[in-house]
Amino acid sequence: MAAPPGLYTSVIRDRWRKPRFRGELPGATVTAEDVNPLCGDRVRLALRLEDGAVAQARFTGDSCAICSASADVLLEKIQGRRVPEAAAVTTEDLLATLETDIRPTRMKCVTLPLSVLRAALRAA
Repeated sequence: MAAPPGLYTSVIRDRWRKPRFRGELPGATVTAEDVNPLCGDRVRLALRLEDGAVAQARFTGDSCAICSASADVLLEKIQGRRVPEAAAVTTEDLLATLETDIRPTRMKCVTLPLSVLRAALRAA
């Protein structure tokens, strides 16, 4: 589905059309998945943790442009970082990188990848 022109920032459109971290991750050491029941967004994160750091990260799922862009930006921010640093990424960090203010009704689209990340790190 195509996003109407002007609805999303150029960062969201770019990350949605050409995600850098979408795909399967063979050898993942931890995975987590969740769904936003209000809109149906589904995100699955796969991480390969080595020596207390996120060595690799990928996401899959069916989600809107905002959620997909948020997941892509999140994984860029955490790859290569120590687990505590990865866990410290905030919604504000994502919004700043996405260069947007999201309506309250769409905020779960931004935060779903963060909640999945936290679940994955708790399971590690």
